[in-house]
Amino acid sequence: MNNNSLTTTNFEGFKLFKRGKVRDVYDLGEYYLIISTDRLSAFDVIMKEGIPLKGKVLNRISNFWFNYTNDIIENHIISVNVDEYPEVCKPFKELLKDRSMLVKKAELIPLECIVRGYITGSGWSDYKKSGNICGIKLREGLVESEKLDEPIFTPSTKAEIGLHDENITEEQAISITGSETYNFLKQVTINIYKKAAEFALTKGIIIADTKMEFGYYNGKVILIDELLTPDSSRFWPLNEYKKGTSQNSFDKQYVRDYLLSVNFNKQPPPPDLPEEVIINTSKKYQEALYMLTGEII
Repeated sequence: MNNNSLTTTNFEGFKLFKRGKVRDVYDLGEYYLIISTDRLSAFDVIMKEGIPLKGKVLNRISNFWFNYTNDIIENHIISVNVDEYPEVCKPFKELLKDRSMLVKKAELIPLECIVRGYITGSGWSDYKKSGNICGIKLREGLVESEKLDEPIFTPSTKAEIGLHDENITEEQAISITGSETYNFLKQVTINIYKKAAEFALTKGIIIADTKMEFGYYNGKVILIDELLTPDSSRFWPLNEYKKGTSQNSFDKQYVRDYLLSVNFNKQPPPPDLPEEVIINTSKKYQEALYMLTGEII
């Protein structure tokens, strides 16, 4: 731990299934236990310092959206109430509170399901070069951060830690999942995005884009991992939005901007983060939670 943040977990007697960029996943036999730490990755490099309360914010926002979209597709949540967790978790109750979820053991579909409602990031770079995003032809004359006529589905590969996800074409994605599953994932991802983006606008947040993950459980596809958080999405403040330029965002932009200002080469090891950057980033995450849900940690 540092800066009152939790950057790693080691539960004696628990079987560690995997450690991601942010989440530690334990295999409890019948279920997985997912713990959202305060780790932060930028440019696919995990920072040395944690961001206080970040994991709790991510966990709460994900749970909020899982509940909000469960009419569209089943998700992996069993419980986020530590009192309902298996007996083996009881000694760690305080640590697990607000930053963990007990979930179904789904088999991961190795595709990042990305939906873009606005043109930004790598999509903007692609468009400037080719007029396309991931092989999808867009109308001419779009400017940076402009809202697209309709959200587009642009899947990518799911890379291991330290490697970069790669945008792929529809044909490449179908070769991974098969056409039936691909078409289902595309439709569900867009439906979830549309419903969530509409709600977020009423709370003063533009969800510019997001990525989702799915898995197979009992022979059907369910929604897994995290959902519509500032880590997996671009959240922009509606009252500051202006097309034609880059936008402020409720996420790790402070960290990215700082790293660029010190000419970080986007390879480990990362530089130390100043206290101001850590505090401001934590505030941004908490602000997003409050605006969307009215909750304060």
